[in-house]
Amino acid sequence: MAPSFAFETSRPLPTNMLDRRTFLKFSAVSSLAIAQDPPAKSPMIWDVHCHLTSAIGVTPGQRMAHLIRFMDRLGIERVMLSLGAQLIENPTPDQLRLDNDHVLEAIRRFPDRALGFVYLNPNHLDFSLQELDRCVRDGPMVGVKLWVAKRCNAPELDPIVDRAAAMNAVILQHTWLKVGGNLPGESTPGNLAELAMRHPRAAFIDSHTGGDWELGIRMLRPAKNVATAVAGFDPTSGVVEMAVRELGAERVIFGSDAAGRSFASQLGKVMGAEIPEQARRLILAENLRRMLMPILKAKGIRA
Repeated sequence: MAPSFAFETSRPLPTNMLDRRTFLKFSAVSSLAIAQDPPAKSPMIWDVHCHLTSAIGVTPGQRMAHLIRFMDRLGIERVMLSLGAQLIENPTPDQLRLDNDHVLEAIRRFPDRALGFVYLNPNHLDFSLQELDRCVRDGPMVGVKLWVAKRCNAPELDPIVDRAAAMNAVILQHTWLKVGGNLPGESTPGNLAELAMRHPRAAFIDSHTGGDWELGIRMLRPAKNVATAVAGFDPTSGVVEMAVRELGAERVIFGSDAAGRSFASQLGKVMGAEIPEQARRLILAENLRRMLMPILKAKGIRA
């Protein structure tokens, strides 16, 4: 703690009081305060859930440049991109390839600001496995994105998970719990927990904490290889605190779901949470960085 001053530093001293002794005393105390209490270093921030959709621009590069303007304002170092510039719930193989090509173009244009997760559709299993090889095994992407085409506890997911795990690729799965009922292929956190316990060597991230986070967090507790991303729902007070309490800080990850959601509103969940500072740093970047480190090292990507 910085030492207290014997006078108010915000009020200018009268000229006749600013003698040499007072000046030297003020300078010495100020220097001591700075030495004892240096400014805190801003934490690293990595965003696990980001899309080119809703960003302004015609090309993927222009859309990514638009996102970077806001990333720079808030100190976000990197985002994980997926889905491309479209939002198609049950994409055909051609649509999948186009979506992934959009992400590939963006991350090649800005390799230090974005990493890619390949978008797959288990309803087209053979093509999805080929796309996983093209974009992750033979390309620069580092993870898998699954949305609402098929519930993730279906057996068609098993070959995708096995191949992703062999590549050390993290799997980001959309989950939600809707009062009026989910879409036919939309997964819940419980579905993801079931899949994860079938594949204990794979690494999963639950997106949105299920939306209804008080239930979603509890559903994920038994699946130790699932982290939860507090992304893309209203910045409600208490969600991060509960996730840390129930899952442990090592299983909570920051995400925004930008550009559909704002970076700032989603960061507010973590920055305003009443949690230890070390837990905040884990959530903002260190947990995601740790999960990705094996594949980043294998690909020679700077982390």
